[in-house]
Amino acid sequence: MITHRPHGSGHPYRYELDQRVPPRPVAGEPFEIRALADPDITDVTAEFSNGTHVNAMKVDPDQLVQDIGPFPAKNSADGHLASAAEASRLNANAQVWVARSTVAQRAEYRLTGRRGAEAVTTATFAVDPLRWTSDAVGTVDLDGDARARLDPNSVMWQVGGDGPAKVRFRLLLDAGQHIIGLGERYATVDHRGEVLDAVVFEQYKHQGRRTYLPVPMAAVVGGEHWGFHVNTTRRTWFDLGATDSQWIVIEAEVDPHAPTQRLSLWSGPPAVVAERFLEQTGRPKRPPSWIFEPWMSGNEWNTQARVEAEVARSLAENIEVGVVVIEAWSDESTFVAWRDATYDVHLDGSPHRLSDFTFPADGAWPDPVGMVERLHRQGVKVLLWQIPLAPTDRGDQGQIAADISALQQRGLCIREADGGVHTNRGWWFPGALIPDFTNPEARRWWREKRRYLLEEVGVDGFKTDGGEHPWGHDIVYSDGTTGAQTNNRFPVLFAQTFHELLDDTGTDGVTFSRAGFTGSAAFPCHWAGDDDSTWDGLRAALRAGLSAAVAGIWFWTWDLAGFSGPIPDAELYLRAAAVSAFCPIMQYHAEYNHHQVPSNDRTPWNISERTGDSRVLPVFRRFAEVRHRLVPYLEEQTERSLTTGKPLMRPLCFDHPDDPGVWDAPLQFQLGDDLLVVPIIEAQQTHIRCYVPSGEWVDCFTGVSVSGPAWVERDVPIDEIAVYRRFGASASLDGVFS
Repeated sequence: MITHRPHGSGHPYRYELDQRVPPRPVAGEPFEIRALADPDITDVTAEFSNGTHVNAMKVDPDQLVQDIGPFPAKNSADGHLASAAEASRLNANAQVWVARSTVAQRAEYRLTGRRGAEAVTTATFAVDPLRWTSDAVGTVDLDGDARARLDPNSVMWQVGGDGPAKVRFRLLLDAGQHIIGLGERYATVDHRGEVLDAVVFEQYKHQGRRTYLPVPMAAVVGGEHWGFHVNTTRRTWFDLGATDSQWIVIEAEVDPHAPTQRLSLWSGPPAVVAERFLEQTGRPKRPPSWIFEPWMSGNEWNTQARVEAEVARSLAENIEVGVVVIEAWSDESTFVAWRDATYDVHLDGSPHRLSDFTFPADGAWPDPVGMVERLHRQGVKVLLWQIPLAPTDRGDQGQIAADISALQQRGLCIREADGGVHTNRGWWFPGALIPDFTNPEARRWWREKRRYLLEEVGVDGFKTDGGEHPWGHDIVYSDGTTGAQTNNRFPVLFAQTFHELLDDTGTDGVTFSRAGFTGSAAFPCHWAGDDDSTWDGLRAALRAGLSAAVAGIWFWTWDLAGFSGPIPDAELYLRAAAVSAFCPIMQYHAEYNHHQVPSNDRTPWNISERTGDSRVLPVFRRFAEVRHRLVPYLEEQTERSLTTGKPLMRPLCFDHPDDPGVWDAPLQFQLGDDLLVVPIIEAQQTHIRCYVPSGEWVDCFTGVSVSGPAWVERDVPIDEIAVYRRFGASASLDGVFS
């Protein structure tokens, strides 16, 4: 057999071994036709409809260029998720064949080969080359008051036989200007000189320039401040002064049947740009105040006894805790039933109520309702883990089989272009069905399956993980859109579905999402995704949070000191705890580690026991207490953010856009109007230089007054962080640091 998929799996950053490279070539430029063939097949040829035959060559796959564009990410070799990624690779026994050709106009081809005397052929495929033209085949619709930034002579259209595919244009970038935003970005805070794109993607650790949460908007800071928003859900690319320092060059996919690109260009400093963007795309909701208390989580907390014991240990250690996230609670099949619960299968896929379940006394979760009630009495809220999938590898019996049947028969899942059911092409839960959240009926079905968890069990929200699953430009959604239009929207719709359930049940709760896009600001909260316990991971997370904040991702955090790999040493753990205490959400979490001994939990008591460092518990306790005392201030500052559009955690340029000194301290940030935070981001660093912008400030730990703008130096012992309070700051900060 010979297999060839012109567009591969839809992976945005990797060419597959059986696809066309690039999927849509440019007329007259070389392209590859890659195929996989059984080992006994020989003489593979690409036969074109015009009579041309191009012989393919057998190629060592390691010699093929497989990365797409300048968006590399370091491979991750450890962790159970890395194992899942490795398991999804193509059959190593197949032989890779490559034919290289050019094409000037639309053509058809098929691949042929021989198995001895037998001819082997594939189906016929079409290739439609693209050309760039300055002809006005579409329009760029402008709004805003910085329209002069667009060079009208730069507008170009990439066109194929079925119409326009992309638009390209450039925006004037002044010398000395800086670029912030573009969603959650891990490599830099100032993106000038970078080449980035905006496509939702799950990169397991070492994200580099890939991201779970892109947003095609940015603020340009310096001189005549301005900003832009490419108002599209399709993929976009940004050359941010990398090729030519005078220009931002933007490419965007367009609808070939209605090639109009909306572009907003706003004058003003970052706060104005952020406010205009939120007016256009949706403002954050006000989350409940309990999100500001410390959070705790561990993937191996897979029983009621374990969860309650971990919370009890925290309280016994006098370490504040306000939220526990329970990941390993469900059967990991329906993601609705508690593991070990017994119940009758609803063959029509209809929802269950609490009374339908029996919870064995010797099971993992003998009394979920009692557990939640006890946690609530202790002041602890409860979130349950969710992913937007229906696994197809859990057998053909039970509730998951009934749910899969319901999804298929009722048209509630995403479809392939040929009408077949789309299955997950990624490495995590491969082959699973993906619910179609553009379909109101699918959203209702999904919500009702989980209603009892809020109304009867009493949980307070959901960790909405894994919103990156839909791949493929041509998959089809219920609302008539394709993957090209809606794959980026999918995580927003996923979170929205749960917020509809929260609102419908009167639950003052939140979602806790990893993936997102334009519009995600309206559905708090978010975290930065998978990372290792390294100093690099800490720095990358801070860049991500400061970048995401520009687009309204305000109620944000990361797994402090990392969730994966070897545990952090005491120094990294405590430095991360210190800065996390001043992030919008403070949370620790640990990856599944097959319950190996010793434990890799990121609880302060486990880190203390593993490292043998007696400082861990008292120092972590101190920062958790400071965090608890900060809650009134965070509530107050949230109200200000909702009024002004300024993020809660924000780059210094939001408050000091004309101060060039802030760019020499890119990972310093303000938490609200009145706190300046200077994190320790290097190992064995006990003395730092802090940039203090204009105004009068007081060191929160030492009481030393500073007049800015100025660079100041201070020692930073392990139980402190450099935090400065603005003179005349809110009274809600009184007593926080005493």
